[in-house]
Amino acid sequence: MQPNTADPMRKVAVFDFDGTSIRGQSGSLFTRYLLRNGHMSALRLLRLMWWGIRYKLHLPYRQEESRELVFGALGGFDSADVDAILEQFHDDVLAPRYRPQALEEVERCHADGLVTLLVSATFEPIAAVAARRMGVDGFAATRMERDASGRYTGRVEGPVVAGAEKYRAVTRWCDEHLGAGAWELERAYADHHSDADLLERADEAFAVCPGKTLRVSAKRRGWPVLDWDD
Repeated sequence: MQPNTADPMRKVAVFDFDGTSIRGQSGSLFTRYLLRNGHMSALRLLRLMWWGIRYKLHLPYRQEESRELVFGALGGFDSADVDAILEQFHDDVLAPRYRPQALEEVERCHADGLVTLLVSATFEPIAAVAARRMGVDGFAATRMERDASGRYTGRVEGPVVAGAEKYRAVTRWCDEHLGAGAWELERAYADHHSDADLLERADEAFAVCPGKTLRVSAKRRGWPVLDWDD
């Protein structure tokens, strides 16, 4: 799709999910949810903990592994049941964790004429429900592979939408829905230092309840820090 040069550029606002739009991390919360409901075995949990140790210590790890370990706990269910479990998890656990300021900021962006997009490393079915809850125009999240019959294989399809991949996911969505060259990233909201690549590409970047590393970067770059826990 080639943009009409007479058409104005569409301005986009991107919201991170975990730690930004909600309090907490959906991945760890979902792991606890699976444990409480008897879906996560002790061996799988130990493997997940070992992944977390390697991640924290910057030892070699595969980004997809943690998602596959968590999602694989539901291997005995068909795809419709998996999607239902993910949606129930959102409603039971994540819904009370939305930051009111995030929802208000989405409304403000819409009032300013911006296209709003949720981008997250969380599983795509969770992001789909979250996008409806937040009222954003679209979402980009980690997709899990399905086989020819539509059943989940337990493997990640494509890259995990984390770090520098977030901006690439934003680009794919915007090129498809708005047209290549017909949009620009006006605002970005994120909480973690791994989101710095996304924030750097926005005309206006906002560090939301940032960790220490992102807080230092925000101060150095002049990005406003938003305390949405207040």
